[in-house]
Formats: sequence, C-alpha cells, structure tokens
Amino acid sequence: MSRPVPTRHLPGLLLLLWPLLLLPPPTAPGPLAGASVQRLGIRGPGGRPGRRPSPSSDSSPARGAGVCKSRPLDLVFIIDSSRSVRPLEFTKVKTFVSRIIDTLDIGAADTRVALVNYASTVKIEFQLNTYSEKQALKQAVARITPLSTGTMSGLAIQTAIEEAFTVEAGARGPTSSIPKVAIIVTDGRPQDQVDEVAAQARASGIELYAVGVDRADMESLKTMASEPLEEHVFYVETYGVIERLSSRFQETFCALDPCVLGTHQCQHVCISDGDGRHHCECSQGYTLNADKKTCSAIDKCALGTHGCEQICVNDRTDSYHCECYEGYTLNADRKTCAAQDKCALGTHGCQHICVNDRTGSYHCECFEGYTLNADKKTCSVRNKCALGTHGCQHICVSDGAASYHCDCFPGYTLNDDKKTCSDIEEARSLISTTDTCSCEATLVFQEKVSSHLQRLNTKHILSGKFTSSISLNIHLAS
Repeated sequence: MSRPVPTRHLPGLLLLLWPLLLLPPPTAPGPLAGASVQRLGIRGPGGRPGRRPSPSSDSSPARGAGVCKSRPLDLVFIIDSSRSVRPLEFTKVKTFVSRIIDTLDIGAADTRVALVNYASTVKIEFQLNTYSEKQALKQAVARITPLSTGTMSGLAIQTAIEEAFTVEAGARGPTSSIPKVAIIVTDGRPQDQVDEVAAQARASGIELYAVGVDRADMESLKTMASEPLEEHVFYVETYGVIERLSSRFQETFCALDPCVLGTHQCQHVCISDGDGRHHCECSQGYTLNADKKTCSAIDKCALGTHGCEQICVNDRTDSYHCECYEGYTLNADRKTCAAQDKCALGTHGCQHICVNDRTGSYHCECFEGYTLNADKKTCSVRNKCALGTHGCQHICVSDGAASYHCDCFPGYTLNDDKKTCSDIEEARSLISTTDTCSCEATLVFQEKVSSHLQRLNTKHILSGKFTSSISLNIHLAS
C-alpha cells in the first residue's frame, strides 16, 4: 500500500539519522507480532519439504562455502517498487537479492534467476535464460530502477506465471524435476486480487515465498504464500534489516554436502546431487559394486596381480585371460607359456631335418637323395648314385627307390663284375687275321696275348675270369 509522500525534504538531517533508521524499532511490534516466524524452507518435487539444516547450525553466509551446495532452481524474484519504497530502501532490496544470488550455484545447468519488477505496472527486468554467470546477474540487479507507482501484486504474480515461468523464457520443463520458486517482496497491501492468481501459481507447481516489510498486510502474505505458512511467510520491520534474510534463504536452498563433510563412505569418488543427496562413483578401471559404495577393478591386468607370464588380456566379463607371444603356446596352467619351436628343443626325433609348423607343431624332412620313411622321422636313400658309394667305374644309373646299375662310356663294355669297363677296340686287336695254323703265327699271337695280359694286369683292369675267357678263346681258335 502506498504511503503519503512528505511535503518537506530534509536531506542533511536524513543523512545524519540514516544509520539509526536502519535499526529495527526497539518497541513497536510489526503486523506479525506474536506470530511464530520460522526459517524458510524449500519443497522438493511433488511438494515434499526439502531437507533443511538443524536449527542450531550457523546461518552465516560463510557457512555455505564448501559445505552447502544449492540444488538447481528456476527462481523468480517479484519485487515491489511502488511509491512506498524509497530509493535507498529499494537499494536495500537489491542488495538482499544479490546476497541470495551469492549463495546459489548459478548456471544453465544449475540455478537460473529472473526478476519481475512491479508497481501498478509490471516489468520483467531479465528472464531465466538471460544470464548464466553470477557476476553478470548481480550487475543486472544493480541496474534496476523503481517504477514508483501503485502495488499490483496479483498482476505481478500473473505475469510471472505467463511470461517468466515458461520454457521459452528459460524455465525447465516438468520432466526435469527442477523446482520453480518465486520470492515476492512487498511493503504494502495489494491493490488487486491475489487469491486466485496465487492459487493458480501454486497449482502450476510454483512454490511461493512472501516477504513482508514494515506495513505489509499479514493476510495478503498468507494468501500468496505456499503451505506450510510458517516456512513460506517472513516479515522484517524495515528494509534496513532485510539483508539478514539472505542467510535464511541460503539455509532454505542449501543442502548439507556429505561429500565435503566426509560422511559419504564412498570408496573412491563422492558426487553431490544437491538437496543433501549424493552418489558414489569409481576411479577409471574400476566398477561400482552392488553396495553402491565400494569398487572392484575392471582392468585386472592393470593391477599387476594377474600372474600371466607373457600377456594379460581383459575380458568384458570383468575377468581376464593369459596369452603368449608369437612362437609360444599357453600351458595347461593357463598362465605360463612354452616355446612352439619344438625343433629348437632337440626332442623332435627327426633323423635329418626338423621343420616348425605355424600350428605350433613340427614335421620331419630328409636330405636330398633320401625319402621319409613310414615312421615320419627316419630317412631312406632315394638315389644311391647321388651318394657316391655305388662303385661304378664309369656311370651310375638310378633305377628308382634305393636301386641302381652301372654303365660304361661309349667305346667300353661292362665287365662281368657289373662295375668296371673294358676298351672294346683293344680287346678286338687281340684277335689277329694271321694264319693261326702256322706255328710261327701261333707263337706271335701268344706273345701278343701275354704282352697284353701283362699290360692289363698292370692297369688292374682285367680280372682273372676275363683272362681265362680270352685264353680259352685263343685255345679254341688254335
């Protein structure tokens, strides 16, 4: 409600008395005298009261540092700037708003803030999606100027519903479970109807807090605020002390952080979820156990306790298995490895050559001129001639597997030993065309034969059998 503007202005006296004016009146009770003024509380999704600090806890702003963490909100301030709110008092309201912002985690994924300035008209100073950085948000609050006319609280709430708490303006949808909260600050009686519009706001899921200053109407505050009223209605006697409410709102929006307090019992990592809630996570290479607090290693190999002699391989089943380097095979203990090079071990049993196979096994082979026997290990000669032990004087001819025969060069004939050779022309020259009937011719022939036999014996060509054969032929010829 508007108050009469004084006809005289005493700036000098006002400056002298201003520190005293900031203090609450010592005796004059406000409209809420006798009422139980409780710490403000915030409800969770579905209207459930949020968790609040104990009454004995320190409520100073420093309390929240590192311990209290505000949960995400879509928060709209609805600020009365009618004629009854003097400029210096309006500055106090802006300081009150800025101090509440200081206690919040501001950001697109955290708390978003909008401000509705109202008197007889309504002005949205900025929307929920306008600022996502705390300093810029506070600077925007500092730039707000009062409208200096009537007190249309119902119109202000209606504007907040239709224009500030919309997805287009930055409010998050119902599926996000982000609470919608409005704080209305006024020092007078509304000049329009607030009952229906406040009920509409509460029905749409908006949690309303009403802060009354000086001559604020108690019934109007109760009509606007959400239930329970003792947690959503607050009163101060002057704007000079409204800043003190910022710490009360900090407690309202604050949840004790078990991760910071060290009471979480997470084995590895504690993650704060806001509103006093948290969950545990595990370091890389570990997985959270069924108790949701302790962790088990996913990478068994990285722990170095696998026992694999050569290679440890992680399985998707949170287990592992051992493998071996190329050229080795895994032993029956599934951890140690044995060389696949059976040939190098010297236990292969091959008579000639051991050959390693890609399958980790081996086979035997033979030298050239040999063939592998049925036992697949020993070898038999395939070409006796190639071995050089055949004994043929001239030529060795292979007859297939492990057999051969001797042959002679052209102009020679194979002797009866089937190995040595004789000159064909020289043997023929022994048979003379001279008349063998004459005694002289016989003697000459015998001398020639003896001479030839001596020469052949010297060369070790003719055998005794060959000599007897020639002698027999000569005797028959004579």
